[in-house]
Amino acid sequence: MSIEVRISGFGGQGIILSGFILGKAASLYDGKNAVFTQSYGPEARGGASAADLVIATSPDEAVDYPKVQNPHILVVMSQDAYFTYRNTLRENGLLIYDSDLVTVETQGKNEHPGLPFPATRLAEQVLGKRLVANIVMLGALSAVTSVVSLPALQKSVETSVKKAFVDLNLKALQEGYLSAERMATPYAIRA
Repeated sequence: MSIEVRISGFGGQGIILSGFILGKAASLYDGKNAVFTQSYGPEARGGASAADLVIATSPDEAVDYPKVQNPHILVVMSQDAYFTYRNTLRENGLLIYDSDLVTVETQGKNEHPGLPFPATRLAEQVLGKRLVANIVMLGALSAVTSVVSLPALQKSVETSVKKAFVDLNLKALQEGYLSAERMATPYAIRA
C-alpha cells in the first residue's frame, strides 16, 4: 500500500520545502520508496502552493503511480488551500490544519473536523520565528501518523536547510512533535 500526502498553503510558507524534507526523510532515512511532486502559482509569494507525496509503506514496495489523487493525509496551512483541496481528501482521511490560519466547515458533506494544530502560534510564541511553522507542522505529522519517523525527519532537516538554521528547524520539529503527541491520538491510515 502507498500513502498519499498533500501539504498545502501559500507561497512563502515553505510548503515545497516541507514536501522535499518529508520525501527525503521517507526515501533516504526511512528506506521507503517515495515520489514528490510540487505545484505553485505564478506569484513569488502568496500564491497557491502544494507538495504532493506518495510514500510506500514498506521498503520493498514500489510506488506504482506518482500522482496524488485522494490523499490519506491533507495538511492545510491556509484558508485558500483548504477550499481548494478539501474535496480531494479521501473518506476517513486525516485533515491536519493550522488552527490559527484555517477555519474548517463542520456542516455538510465536505465536513472534515480533522486535527486543528496551532503550528504558526507555536512557531511564533515558543520559537520566536513564524517562518518555521512548516517544520512545526512536519513534527506534528510525524507524531500522529506512521508516514515517517522523527529520526528520519531530523536527519532530513539537518541535510536540507542552511547550516545557520539547522538548530532552529530541529527545535521546530521537536516542538511540533511533542505538542501533537500531547494533543492527539495516533491516526491509523486506511486504504
